[in-house]
Amino acid sequence: MLRAAGVGIGDEVVVPAFGNAEVAEAVVLAGALPMFADIDPVTYCLDAAAVEAVVTPRTAAVVAVHRFGRSADIARLHWIGQQHGLLVLEQGESEAPYDEIAQRRERAAYLDSKLKGVWTPDGGDGHTYQQYVVRVPGNGRPDRDAFARAVRARGVDCKVPVKTPVHRLPEFRRCVSLPQTERAADETLTLPVDAALTKRDMQRIVSACNALGGLLQPAV
Repeated sequence: MLRAAGVGIGDEVVVPAFGNAEVAEAVVLAGALPMFADIDPVTYCLDAAAVEAVVTPRTAAVVAVHRFGRSADIARLHWIGQQHGLLVLEQGESEAPYDEIAQRRERAAYLDSKLKGVWTPDGGDGHTYQQYVVRVPGNGRPDRDAFARAVRARGVDCKVPVKTPVHRLPEFRRCVSLPQTERAADETLTLPVDAALTKRDMQRIVSACNALGGLLQPAV
């Protein structure tokens, strides 16, 4: 899509650094330079104000990536695109059947009501819970990683969604200030909300997580 739009050598394309290295790779393959903007801490998608802050006369496009079942602020990004003459592209997530989304939302609501000591996701804006992402506060040490190891030891299949932000990878390393991206990479953890999980599975997830509450700051 970038090539078809005429994006190439000498152009800059604004992309997120929170995951999705393939987006930055696509920009490079088109001959352009990826420019990283920070994310919204609630949706984990590009923050529109951060995007506008990195726009230069060489900026040709913005690639918004929808994440974990939440959508980027496309209306605001299109407005910025109109103001600066930029192409705005989207990378979406695979769509699940409605009944599966309903079951994920049901399981997410259960976790929202039961989990203690972690920050549960904001369910607004039609969240489909492609992944249920909690935050484990750092508290001055790598609590998220210790928490993940302990939860896995209790039989819960949790995952770190983004281990290294793209701007920290050797091939894309940049000295840029992306505080929300850095914090999200250090604190986020996904817990299962698959439609196949039983009530007992959900209870085991809650029990495993809440047993570790002493490691954490109080949830807010």
